[in-house]
Amino acid sequence: MKAIITTIAMTLFAAIVRATAGFDSGVAAPVAPALLSETGLYAGGGTTRIDPFNRPFSPQYPLWTDGAAKKRWIRLPQGAAIDGSNVSRWEFPIGTRFWKEFSFDGRKVETRLLWRVSADRWVFASYVWNDAQTDATLAPESGIPGIAEVAPGKRHSIPGIADCRACHDSARTEILGFDALNLSDDRDPNAPHAEPLTREMITLKTLMDESLIYPKRPELVDTPPRIAASTPEARAALGYLSTNCGSCHNRESSIVSLGLILKHNVTDTAECTPALTTTAGKRGHWVVPEAQEASRLINPGHPESSAIARRMKSRRPSSQMPPLGTVVVDKKGVDLVTSWIQTAIARCAS
Repeated sequence: MKAIITTIAMTLFAAIVRATAGFDSGVAAPVAPALLSETGLYAGGGTTRIDPFNRPFSPQYPLWTDGAAKKRWIRLPQGAAIDGSNVSRWEFPIGTRFWKEFSFDGRKVETRLLWRVSADRWVFASYVWNDAQTDATLAPESGIPGIAEVAPGKRHSIPGIADCRACHDSARTEILGFDALNLSDDRDPNAPHAEPLTREMITLKTLMDESLIYPKRPELVDTPPRIAASTPEARAALGYLSTNCGSCHNRESSIVSLGLILKHNVTDTAECTPALTTTAGKRGHWVVPEAQEASRLINPGHPESSAIARRMKSRRPSSQMPPLGTVVVDKKGVDLVTSWIQTAIARCAS
């Protein structure tokens, strides 16, 4: 009897362990390969030719990463398509892979991989390029600090997995830069650091024409998404903030309680978008030290007392924005947002 009880107890214990650990008997959880050349980015051996199944793309509002030159690719499983039922919240099929390559001064430094391996799991991985530029090896989960100089006394770090998730995870995993606004065929000519489209790059029209997204939404091709704004400068500034700040400051973020919504939703068509109604004239929890009484998130006409502009200029850990992924101030972005605040729509302030 004692042996039977012991056996039952051990069986129950094993069942509990499997359940709480998400254990799937006989099925190993997918992991990132040791080498970038093994991830499916390249065709054949080596790293000289991109597999033609991997489609390049370029967001119209790219994220600032200290002046890095970037290349990006997506690979959808053969025969699969993106679920675009919610135009602002695309769902990618299991097996989808994204890569992003970072180069400084003409040399590849790192390539990041996002790979959807199940309905509730993405694999995050960073690969560091060797000196010969022939392949890249999987970086440790903690990342690699200071791997490349990007400015005098400033060095780029390969992020750890926790850092990756801080930007890509809100209520769910986000793919930054691959959405209806960033792939819109109505490109913003004033977007800072935007790369020119090449013929082979995917756009929203490409996705529709090749049935790579469903259901069909002809209105997104006939009237491509764009930010409603009073001026071209305002359009570019709001787009810049959407990408560089909106990954954290959005409706699904863990910090949504701050009340700051900077991610643009393509269903927002009014000039007074949430990016303005939640910032213009609003106090905010961080105040400009030299203008404590006048400080607002955006103080229309007064960039010197606008916390958003001030924090964009900072690279002090306690005040810089964005808080991760950059050690060099984006002067072009700062100048754009500062100039826009000078003429920001005061009537959007409440």
